[in-house]
Amino acid sequence: MSLVSFHLAELPAAVTARALLRRPSAPGLLHIEVMAAMELGAPVVSPRRMQLRRCATFAVWADESALEEFLDRDRFGRRLADGWHVRLAHVRTWGHVAAVDDLLTGHAKLEPDEPVVAVTIARMRIPQVPRFLRWGRPVERQVRDDPGTTLALAAMRPPRTISTFTVWRSLREMVSMVHGRGQGPQARHHVDGMAERERRDFHHEFTTLRFRALSEHGSWQGRTDLVPVARPGTTLAE
Repeated sequence: MSLVSFHLAELPAAVTARALLRRPSAPGLLHIEVMAAMELGAPVVSPRRMQLRRCATFAVWADESALEEFLDRDRFGRRLADGWHVRLAHVRTWGHVAAVDDLLTGHAKLEPDEPVVAVTIARMRIPQVPRFLRWGRPVERQVRDDPGTTLALAAMRPPRTISTFTVWRSLREMVSMVHGRGQGPQARHHVDGMAERERRDFHHEFTTLRFRALSEHGSWQGRTDLVPVARPGTTLAE
């Protein structure tokens, strides 16, 4: 069973830029997306939109030992090891991104009160970017401000790749947001944005991935315990 990891690290801008231009490779590394972090809901023209000094990395590994070797011996991996990361077991996929379709094929069940980690990966249609921003920024603010999240951010690799990473206290709270069951003026933003995407897609490829958190390592901006672990003692073997 493959292992997924998601990393956040404060790095020199040149280090992130180099990894954006040339993806790292390592034994047992099946796929990697290196991106610059973004603040959800930030103004379109803002340094908070593409933060080269804050690197976000999504990776799929053959097994946990491959990840450990990368963090211990690879030059870029050691940089990531000084930050924060979570190790994840794939639960379910919606949509299609060719790079990960054949790597994440599991299907498991989460209980309604169980924590869940969600990742989206999109390859944008460049002419649709202005329309995507118009519909997407309200959704970003909705997700960012939802009390069910313990961590919510976005990331990008120009010119086409956009990703989001959210950690939810429970599957129930995430599903409530997705279906617009909350209160207040923001409650329908996600539903409306998805309906507009169905009407005319913003993306060449788009996928939503759900994961069960296995373990958390390090700290991010002084914070630890950002991810509720699914069950004490959960291991990849289970």
